[in-house]
Amino acid sequence: MNARRGPLISPASPTRRPGRRRATARAVLASVAALGVLGLSACGTGKAGGDVSDGVDVVASFYPMRFLAEEVGGEHVSVTSLVKPGVEAHDLELGPQQTASLSDADLVVYLKGFQPAVDDAVEQSGPAHVAEVSSYTELREHGGHEHEEEHGHEEGHGHEEEHGHEGHDHGEGSLDPHVWLDPVKYAEMAEGVGDALAEADPDHASDYRANAEELAGKLKTLDTEFREGLENRRTDTFVTTHAAFGYLAERYGLHEESIAGLDPESGTSGARMKELHEIVEHDGVDTVFFEADASDRTARTLADDLGLRTDVLDPVEGITDASRGDDYFEVMRANLQALRKALGAE
Repeated sequence: MNARRGPLISPASPTRRPGRRRATARAVLASVAALGVLGLSACGTGKAGGDVSDGVDVVASFYPMRFLAEEVGGEHVSVTSLVKPGVEAHDLELGPQQTASLSDADLVVYLKGFQPAVDDAVEQSGPAHVAEVSSYTELREHGGHEHEEEHGHEEGHGHEEEHGHEGHDHGEGSLDPHVWLDPVKYAEMAEGVGDALAEADPDHASDYRANAEELAGKLKTLDTEFREGLENRRTDTFVTTHAAFGYLAERYGLHEESIAGLDPESGTSGARMKELHEIVEHDGVDTVFFEADASDRTARTLADDLGLRTDVLDPVEGITDASRGDDYFEVMRANLQALRKALGAE
């Protein structure tokens, strides 16, 4: 931190006695020295073993990772997100400055397989500490046949091939990265981030673990709200434009049918649209969900063809002016109300 510049007091008056002037000068020098010590302390990086003022420097790959870091880190962290509000998290491309920030960070919090550019940059930059959150829980495989197997939709199923699952596969195999939409798994990730912060900054380890435990408790309360809120529903099936809600569906015994695949930009086919017509009629679906920040054109097409309504189901990949809430919990509770209405659970 630069030392404070400019005069700290007004120039001495010519009517003052020389002794008073020398005493004043000594006082000024003492004050400057004290300010210099304080300045060095205030400019501390917050790394382990030192005073934490500006915070442990954490870089988060996108909003759900940033939310974990801020909630668990509390007053001890300074968090920067690689994704700016309103930018599509899936398609992130990193500039040299962002890549360099990974090397300089005390901790990088990211989800492997969701943003390939981040995966590559983390491997190349070698940050001091890494919290790769999928290592704290178990990811599910993305598949499109559970619904048909249960309900016996037997015709027209090249489901994975025609559903847009080729192309942007989000990483290894067919693992679904949208794990934060399951509150129970997100709680496991919170506890893992607490351990990672404790390792990066041992001086505040107890605070991080306490914050992680508190956040996990709130997420388990959210899980209870979903379980109770979705009881006595009319149907288990909901239709989305983007296959982001597999974890949520699996947790609460629902069936997600999506127009596109894991990649929200992937297309669909006439065969898939025909298949969705059959599913909607068979399962009594009355709503097609789209995302708050995405066009509802595809959802509207299907809805208009079948006389359905549209509504928003938010994958909480970011918080924008279009979001139905200011943070993860508010948006997830808005999702719960939308699902209750669509599934006839209210």
